[in-house]
Amino acid sequence: MALVKFIFITILVIWIIRMLIRLILPMLFSSVASKMQSQATGQQQQQRKPTKPEGSISIDYMPPKPDQGKTDKLGDFVDYEEVK
Repeated sequence: MALVKFIFITILVIWIIRMLIRLILPMLFSSVASKMQSQATGQQQQQRKPTKPEGSISIDYMPPKPDQGKTDKLGDFVDYEEVK
C-alpha cells in the first residue's frame, strides 16, 4: 500500500510542477524578450547620429604631437650615396 501511495504522490507532484512550468515559463520568456527588444531599440537610437550638412568635417580624436627636441639624441645621420 505504501508503494501505491508513493507512486500516486510522485505523479501528483510531477503533474503540479508541469502545470506551474506551463504557466511560469511563457511569462518569463515574454519578459526576457521585451527587455531584449527594449535594449535593441535603445542601441539603435544611440547609433543614429544627426545628419550633418555635406562637406562638414568633424574630428573626434587628435593624437598628441611628439616633442621636436628629441632629434639630438637619435645619433649621427649619414647621407646616403649610391655606389655603382
